[in-house]
Amino acid sequence: MGLSDIRARIAKACTAAERNAEDVELIAVSKVQPLDRVEAVLTEGHRLFGENRVQEAAGKWPDFKARFDGVSVHLIGPLQTNKARQAFDLFDAIHSLDRPKLAKTIARLAQEEGHCPELFVQVNTGEEPQKAGILPAEADAFIAECRQMDLPLRGLMCIPPVEETPSLHFALLRKIAGRNGLSGLSMGMSSDFEQAIALGATHVRVGSAIFGDRVPATQ
Repeated sequence: MGLSDIRARIAKACTAAERNAEDVELIAVSKVQPLDRVEAVLTEGHRLFGENRVQEAAGKWPDFKARFDGVSVHLIGPLQTNKARQAFDLFDAIHSLDRPKLAKTIARLAQEEGHCPELFVQVNTGEEPQKAGILPAEADAFIAECRQMDLPLRGLMCIPPVEETPSLHFALLRKIAGRNGLSGLSMGMSSDFEQAIALGATHVRVGSAIFGDRVPATQ
């Protein structure tokens, strides 16, 4: 597997769903990947990447952005409020807007900085107590609250429970987005992105299928 294979699978899934492949953005999830692997994917021409942690991104992407034009980095992992200002400088989009306190912090920073990354509200579609995200029943009210703060909402994001059929969660996310007039759907990973595309995903997050298995940190 590799970047070209994933692109081919995305194109095939889009054809099956009668969608334009250009409407689906591939986020290459580069978290915990060696720099040489990331550089190889950059050299192949890919420019959209996803990171889970602010600190890791800060040590990786300023240098790559200086060397490669047009790079866009999205935060797909949780964001602590005390790291939000740093995230403004590192990321073009944040996929993990998951609580009112973070929304208020981002709104304040947007006023101070004069810009704001695009935002995706993370919805805990499986209502898992250990997982971050707005509960489905509270999503409409939270989206409305974010809009009152003039936050640039692009769409919604979810991570389905591993033991459940992902398409049910993708369909739920699409329903919530549709009734709130949001076009962005960040859903689908290496094992299920074709299902996500069939249900309207605009951003799919693929890591190991592009880069290979993650390399454990050296002890």
